[in-house]
Amino acid sequence: MATTRRLATLGAYLRPHWREATLGIIALLTVNGLGVYIPLLIRSAVDKLSESFTYGEILRSVVLSVSLTSAMWLIRMASRIWIFGVGRQVEFELKQKIFEHLLKLEPAYFATNPVGDLISRATSDVDKIRSLLGFAVLNLVNAVFAYTLTLPVMLYLSVDLTLASLAIYPLMFLLVYIFSDRLRNEQSQVQESIADISQFIQEDVSGISLIKIYAQEENERRAFAEKNQNLLWAKLKQAQSRNTLFPLIAGLANISSLIIIWLGATRILAGSLAVGDFVALLIYVERLVFPTALLGFTITAYQRGEVSIDRVESILNSQPKIKNSDQSLALPSSSVKGEITAKNLCYTYPGSLSPALDNISFTIHPGELVAIVGAIGAGKSTLANSLPRLLDVQPGQLFLDGVDITQTPLLDLRGAITYVPQDSFLFSTTIKNNIRYGDPTEKQDAIERIAQRSQIHSEII
Repeated sequence: MATTRRLATLGAYLRPHWREATLGIIALLTVNGLGVYIPLLIRSAVDKLSESFTYGEILRSVVLSVSLTSAMWLIRMASRIWIFGVGRQVEFELKQKIFEHLLKLEPAYFATNPVGDLISRATSDVDKIRSLLGFAVLNLVNAVFAYTLTLPVMLYLSVDLTLASLAIYPLMFLLVYIFSDRLRNEQSQVQESIADISQFIQEDVSGISLIKIYAQEENERRAFAEKNQNLLWAKLKQAQSRNTLFPLIAGLANISSLIIIWLGATRILAGSLAVGDFVALLIYVERLVFPTALLGFTITAYQRGEVSIDRVESILNSQPKIKNSDQSLALPSSSVKGEITAKNLCYTYPGSLSPALDNISFTIHPGELVAIVGAIGAGKSTLANSLPRLLDVQPGQLFLDGVDITQTPLLDLRGAITYVPQDSFLFSTTIKNNIRYGDPTEKQDAIERIAQRSQIHSEII
């Protein structure tokens, strides 16, 4: 069920790019068709050499083989551009989609989901999906075409030699199957370790002043070293599995060539196999070695992609708790008077047993200057965050000009409120852009007036 769901998700990622994917697949089909024809051409040339030897025929065969091989190279490059291009495009779209979705989620979501982990999902995990839709799809489609086009010709040339050379392949796929769960679990551990490090760095960079004030550099260094060591061991464990699996796959695949050489030489000496057929079979077996060996890498890319799909989709499937109501009524800024009314306002933070706001009622009339004082934890910030719906306030408790704020479009509500948070934050841009962040179209003279009123105009150089 989970695999079916993941495949459906991959299909949804690929659907907008079906044209490019189709062109890439057609190009791979053409490449494999030429790959089947060239050994037959060489077979024919070898058979002719046993009958007559002319430089003209050899030259024609060489020129034709080189031309077809060059065409294969060009078409293969085109297939890689198309298929890898689809992976890159999906990567771009996923990153954009994740970022836009994060903007819709309420602040409480980021309090329960570490920022470092979210960054890891939007970068490292999306990169794994890109690899799955590029590298893995290319190799998988290439392997399918290589086998479906090559095997019939091999069976036509010699059934028993073909079956003997491929008898080792079931063992190869059994080996991959045994390693598959192990690879997936190890990849999950690697990505979780990367997320832990990302979160740790983000927190330490944000709190670097506290680290220095309390002289905790050495403790933080040891803590980071521990997390970094966990990542190292996770990657080494994964590398150990891969370095065990892939040489075994390659070794088993090469046994097929040895079987062909051994049995083919015997048949040639007995006169039951033509030299041209032997050469063609040997080329075909070697031709299957590369896509077969890459199946191990493809399995790894799929294992990575499976984990990453789940991690990315967990973000995209998170629904914002604070959103516009279906019965939202527009609130033009020109009509806002500024009367704020609370009626038995209550709010309890998720996981808390006691309410931060408990049956608060008041009315603030337009033009009034009101100060709300109280001890730390009394609910002052909670009340302030309730007004622009940064918290999920229930309907019927808080009103702006007599209109329930839960029935007001978020854009209209927040556009009518000027909010200065307790903790200041500056974006990595100019002071000008930070001042006019609420209205990027604000003119220079208005920006200067705001700077003067804020008592920072004289500090700006």
